[in-house]
Amino acid sequence: MDFQDIVYEVEDPVAVIRLNRPDQLNAFTRNTLAEIRRAIDAAAADRRVVGIVITGTGRAFSAGLDMSTLAEVTDAGGDEVSNPAAEPQLPGIFSYFLEVPKPIICAVNGVAAGGGLILAMMSDLRFASSNASVTTVFLKRGLIAEHGSSWLLPRLVGVSKALDLLWMSDRLSAEQALEIGLLDRICEPDDLLEAATAYVKRLAETAAPKAIAATKSLVYRHLGANYTDALVEADRLQGDFLAAPDSSEGARAFMEKRAPRFERLGD
Repeated sequence: MDFQDIVYEVEDPVAVIRLNRPDQLNAFTRNTLAEIRRAIDAAAADRRVVGIVITGTGRAFSAGLDMSTLAEVTDAGGDEVSNPAAEPQLPGIFSYFLEVPKPIICAVNGVAAGGGLILAMMSDLRFASSNASVTTVFLKRGLIAEHGSSWLLPRLVGVSKALDLLWMSDRLSAEQALEIGLLDRICEPDDLLEAATAYVKRLAETAAPKAIAATKSLVYRHLGANYTDALVEADRLQGDFLAAPDSSEGARAFMEKRAPRFERLGD
């Protein structure tokens, strides 16, 4: 696959997407957003891929929407940047991440601002280098909490902290972001990508990809469900999994003291 704004590589069981506009702090153009979507779709369809890692090239993770693209949007009277290639289309530039059936690990290698922070928040886990930082920045541009950040950020850090981050747009260090729950792990800069890929490799060795996908789907869907509905759905789905080949393989692997050989997901 040919890309201009990203680098896409697969080494079983990991797909790595590198934002590759370092001179522009990996800011997103419409083309960048479309290429990220193409790469995510390719990884989701690739049976070699158990998980996806997204990181940046250079000193930034992403500064968010490229100012020239933002100018196009504002000059057009507020016509939003669309969710590229989404079907059905959801508002929010990275909202489709939540529906991808494979784990998405964000490896924040530098500043993540605005849309760059949204990409990180929409990822399933957020690893960061010790020199990384995050900021919402929207209100400083005369904008509001957009692209799903008003829905997801309070769920990650709580309502009052979310409002503080959105109103003030203060830049948080990696340590500060970890303390409030916005990041999940901090690594030394040289170890960041290895740590993120190692997480996916461990998943590939120990967990069933179909169960990973089902669990991710349940967790996100149940954010808006009541307890009873969530319990009924999870119990019904567990019955399906108990009757599936992966359940038998998991039991045999345990009894035989070996690594399980689960079926991969993909076309």
